[in-house]
Amino acid sequence: MKSDTQLRADIQAELEWDPAIASANVGVIVDHGVVTLTGHIGSYAEKLAVERAVQRVSGVKALAIETSVKLAAGLERTDADIAQAVGHALEWNVQVPRDAVRPMVEGGWVTLTGEVEWDYQRRAAESTVRNLLGVTGITNLVRIKLQRCSADVERQVQDALIRVFHDAPRQVAVDVHGSQVVLRGKVRSWAELEAVRGAAWSAPGVVSVVNELAVEA
Repeated sequence: MKSDTQLRADIQAELEWDPAIASANVGVIVDHGVVTLTGHIGSYAEKLAVERAVQRVSGVKALAIETSVKLAAGLERTDADIAQAVGHALEWNVQVPRDAVRPMVEGGWVTLTGEVEWDYQRRAAESTVRNLLGVTGITNLVRIKLQRCSADVERQVQDALIRVFHDAPRQVAVDVHGSQVVLRGKVRSWAELEAVRGAAWSAPGVVSVVNELAVEA
C-alpha cells in the first residue's frame, strides 16, 4: 500500500505527464488515500482532464474536488454566445436526440434539462458541451424516460461484467429494485468502477444507478 507521500508524488507525476493539463495550477493534498484537488484551472475541459488523471493513479480511494475554472483573459464569452454554441453543438451530435435536451447558461455555467431514452444519450449531451470555449461548468439534469425494466437485469449486468473482466468481480453485488440498480462492494480501480457502472446503465429499462462501490487501496 502506498504512503500518502508516494501517492501524492505519483499524482503530480501523472498531472505533469498529461499534455492537456497545466499541472502548476493544481494543488494536491493526500490524507490516508483521500485526494483533495485545489486551485484555479483554465477551462472546464482541463478540469475534467485533471480529475481523470488522478483517477488513473492506483491507490486513490476517494477524490474531493475544490478546484474552480478561471478563464484566461480573452477567452470569456457572453452567456448568449455560449448558449448559441451549445445549441448548435447539440444539434450536430447524432447521439443526442433532436430537441430532447434544452440548455440554459448563467455566468458560463451550462445547465442541461430534458428527457432521453438512454444514459449514453445523456452523457453524449454533456460531453458535447464540456469542450466549448467559455464554459465554466455543467449541471446535467437530463432524465431517463421511465420504461419497463427487464426481469433479467441482474443477470444481464453480471454477463456484461464477465465479458469485460472474463469473470465478474466477486466483491460486487448487483441489486435491482424496479428500474433502479444498486451497486455495492469493492473494486480494484476507478477504471473497474466505471466499467461496472457503465454495464449497469446499459441494461434495458434502467433509469437510475446508485453507486455504493468503494475503490480498494
